[in-house]
Amino acid sequence: MQDLWKRIQVARGELPADLLLRNAMLLNVCSGESYPADVAISDGRIAGISEPGQAYRAHEVRDLQGRWLAPALMDGHMHIESTMLVLPEFARLVVPRGVTTVVLDPHEFANVMGVEGIRYVLETGRDLPLSSYIMLSSCVPASSFESPQRVLLASDLLDLLKEERVLGLAEMMNMPGVLAGDDQVLAKIQATLAHRLVVDGHAPGLSGRDLCAYAAAGVMSDHECTTTEEARERLRLGMWLMIREGSAARNLDALLPLVKELHPPRAFFVTDDRDPQDLTSRGHIDSMVRQAIAYGLEPIEAIRLASFNTAQYFRLYDRGAIAPGYVADLLVLDDLPTFQVESVYKDGQLVARSGSMLVDIPTPPPSAGNGTVHIGALTRKHLRIAGSPGPVEVIGIEPGQITTLHLREEATIQNGEIIADPGRDLLKLAVIERHHASGRVGLGLVKGFGLKRGAIASSVAHDAHNLVIAGVDDNDILRAAYALQEMGGGFVCVVDGTVQASVPLPIGGLVSPLPASELVQQLHKLDAAAAELGCTLDHPCMTLSFLSLSVIPALKLTDQGLIDVETFTLLPLQKNTTAQ
Repeated sequence: MQDLWKRIQVARGELPADLLLRNAMLLNVCSGESYPADVAISDGRIAGISEPGQAYRAHEVRDLQGRWLAPALMDGHMHIESTMLVLPEFARLVVPRGVTTVVLDPHEFANVMGVEGIRYVLETGRDLPLSSYIMLSSCVPASSFESPQRVLLASDLLDLLKEERVLGLAEMMNMPGVLAGDDQVLAKIQATLAHRLVVDGHAPGLSGRDLCAYAAAGVMSDHECTTTEEARERLRLGMWLMIREGSAARNLDALLPLVKELHPPRAFFVTDDRDPQDLTSRGHIDSMVRQAIAYGLEPIEAIRLASFNTAQYFRLYDRGAIAPGYVADLLVLDDLPTFQVESVYKDGQLVARSGSMLVDIPTPPPSAGNGTVHIGALTRKHLRIAGSPGPVEVIGIEPGQITTLHLREEATIQNGEIIADPGRDLLKLAVIERHHASGRVGLGLVKGFGLKRGAIASSVAHDAHNLVIAGVDDNDILRAAYALQEMGGGFVCVVDGTVQASVPLPIGGLVSPLPASELVQQLHKLDAAAAELGCTLDHPCMTLSFLSLSVIPALKLTDQGLIDVETFTLLPLQKNTTAQ
């Protein structure tokens, strides 16, 4: 009550503000205008706005000398695990770029660690110059064809819905479950809506009556649109359009024409999955703003898509704009067209300037997610694929996308086994269950890596995060699996039984405790080692990590076998052949 009364008095000019930002060129995402203004801040919130030189006094005054003043940026859907960084290190990287709020779906940690994985992300987000909110992981596993540490039921999430920083239910990937009225799926949605929280969607390829049913169930958004036709249909049905620009899936260029045509109020920017190399070179949400401005979008609209619209969707009605009563998360820009961030204010405090943090960031608490890779006693027989001459199902890589092609190629046979054929760019692909040492291995073939020798392996394998390994030689595939177990997860490149490069990710087999700069160096060495073996992909482990995601078309592999995502069925690798 006292803070509110004080803010009213500051707004009326009866008391001095804590901070006065004078002579700003204010970017108003509410009205779409830009104009000179002074902005008064009290107790972390904006108290008042006036013409320059009028009305306000303050304990601290900063003259912006005509620099642009914008609301700080927000990411409306991302997975912290994809950055491979703990939240404090991620904050150190993105806050100087102007990002002060993120909405996280920790379903990678949830697949590996259960509810404790969600609570771990909540805990590591405390006391940072970055507001982190959580969307509860709706699909653990993503489908019945994946094997997580354990299945999360609606009852597991009920207590978490009461947490202050929980905003709703994360991407509802189980579209068949929604459309078929699955009891658990509907229970999660109903519980979320009963708490007046939001339900995120995930609906690649869904249209017509099925999309209507999906929206009617209470699903409010989608980040899987890759065409303007898909995006337009969702907007027409009242859904919110999350425009994604990740590292593996990049949809901004494809969807910006629709934004320029419609200027939809129900659209905002998200990154979904960005790896640390991309973060340190291209940036985060700030890069999307730059890209949109370069495309020809008005700068204020580009910023609105990265701030105000995001806040409106998540019902964070006190942030995302520069207006009285709003949280004072602000950016000072040296240049608008290139979105050059000069300084960043969080809750009215200067926290970053000229690309560097000005405040200390706490060390994250110890993780409960160490030692999560357990593969048991695997031998070469677990990698054997019995077969005969004839066509075989093959996963085809689509560069720049997390979707895959469903190919059919002639099998290469040796002693009654289907084997890798690097001369035709056909590698053996193995997905090994790693939570319970069950010995379960899914086997298949993949085309598009270009690898001529050895194997590359990852414990990052969306979404259940079993081990996924592509290779030419079974011995190297096996060595890579054991190497991942020994280091608690991560990435490895193996040739002739020797680990050539590795990136340990001991926290859940997903995240590194290292600073971003050191992690990026390790990743560069890994990519270079894969390139020496003939790999033609820039970041092969990022591509590898999506080959087991059974809810993204067209063909994927899990520990349970080969999945035709479009028919949602298990496929034999070769007709009339049993994989052993």
